[in-house]
Amino acid sequence: MNIQFVDLKKQFQLLEPDIRQAIDRVLEHGKFIMGPEVGRLETELARFVGTRHAITCASGTCALVMALMAYNVGPGDAVLTSPFTFIATAEAISLVGATPVFVDIDPRTFNLDPHLLRDAADRVLEQGRLCPVGLIPVDLFGLPADYRAIMPLAAEKCLFVLEDAAQSFGGRYYGRLTGSLGQVAATSFFPAKPLGCYGDGGAVFTDDDALAAHIRSIRVHGEGQDKYHNVRVGLNGRMDSIQAATLSVKLAAFTKELETRQSIARRYTQGLSAYVETPRIPDGVTSAWAQYSILTDRRDQVQAELQAVGIPTAVYYPKPLHLQEAYAHLGLGPGSFPVAEAISRRILSLPMHPYLEDDEIDFIIAHVIKAVET
Repeated sequence: MNIQFVDLKKQFQLLEPDIRQAIDRVLEHGKFIMGPEVGRLETELARFVGTRHAITCASGTCALVMALMAYNVGPGDAVLTSPFTFIATAEAISLVGATPVFVDIDPRTFNLDPHLLRDAADRVLEQGRLCPVGLIPVDLFGLPADYRAIMPLAAEKCLFVLEDAAQSFGGRYYGRLTGSLGQVAATSFFPAKPLGCYGDGGAVFTDDDALAAHIRSIRVHGEGQDKYHNVRVGLNGRMDSIQAATLSVKLAAFTKELETRQSIARRYTQGLSAYVETPRIPDGVTSAWAQYSILTDRRDQVQAELQAVGIPTAVYYPKPLHLQEAYAHLGLGPGSFPVAEAISRRILSLPMHPYLEDDEIDFIIAHVIKAVET
């Protein structure tokens, strides 16, 4: 079998006529940066998520950075986040001159453990070197973090909440779509994400009119009345029109793709739960299933078995952020965040995309079981 970890080719074959027409329209009018497709996409995204504003940008990392810049986060500030995520989450904090403060994760959801937040914020204050100003929960693998616990505590500690929805676009939390769960949210449209373009892209979501205006200014070099009137330091964070055109086509097919992801995840769980630890989805929450990740003490054996029969896998993430060289200066060695470290040794992600065939899913399940039982 020719199983793909994420099959963008099958998706393109299905959507090809509409995608080509959308791109051709951009080629015809020639407005390649911030053309009419960008404004149209922003309206569609805001309507989908249920926020007043959607501000597209060049990448998910750019979305995080712009949101932090809009809150004037900088040197001397601390932003709490998870050590078990892609480096872009912490990197954005560092890029604005602030310091990431890691908080360990829940062993069941892999998301930041809200029960540890208060102590983490208090420790920062007691140490006296940094001022905690914000919190970036990560909706890991498509699963929203526990915002019912997070938001009241953040309000108590006067922390803004920037939802990192890079992996969770399309997920739901008690009826609300991801992207609408904090004061501001950032997502990524990297091609392998649940909703992906054909390059880099991202978006910021908020209901705050003033914050949205600030972010739009930052996106174009801090522009005021026009691009040659600069009222603040910004960056080049614009989305190009071809990416916006592509995303509009894909967004129209997205709801059906999400339903298929749910079905595939259920089949994986039904077939594998007796053999490995399968993802746990809390009541009232729906994952966007950016990844389907299992836990097993025999990860290397399972990965080798699957590779031998042509099944691709990935390890997200083999090393938590506090153990990366980039954050060695924080002085956080092994044992600092034991749950994240333990999960990183046992986790394995299986192929997950809405174009997996039933026989492919059965094939994957069978070989995971074989590897575990051997």
